Amino acid sequence: MTTTETGRRVLATVGGHPALEISMTGTGRLLGHPVREFATYESELRPDGSLYGEGQGVGMSEKAEAYSWHGSGIGHFTGGGAVSWRGSIYFESASDAFLRLNDLVGLFEFDNDPQGDGRAVLYEWK
Repeated sequence: MTTTETGRRVLATVGGHPALEISMTGTGRLLGHPVREFATYESELRPDGSLYGEGQGVGMSEKAEAYSWHGSGIGHFTGGGAVSWRGSIYFESASDAFLRLNDLVGLFEFDNDPQGDGRAVLYEWK
């Protein structure tokens, strides 16, 4: 899936570490279906310089079959403001095309550049 940022804002957190909220859109394929997603995630800079993030999103196929997801991961800066993320993701869907997602644990790789463009790859944990 390829993604593009649509917004950013800084959030205050209870622990005192600033968090960054990112909203994005993406297009790709899921279980063989072309999809479009809308998502938001929050990332917090940790004392060791890594990032912890949590996000959620909704997606829809060209035939209006919908799904949602929630995930979390660890990110590392790779230079110039780019970030490389690795984590897990869980889905929900009532649409026949995506019912299999309900029993699936996904592992993801998500890399984004300083301009906010990214690429995500999802693997099924078997």
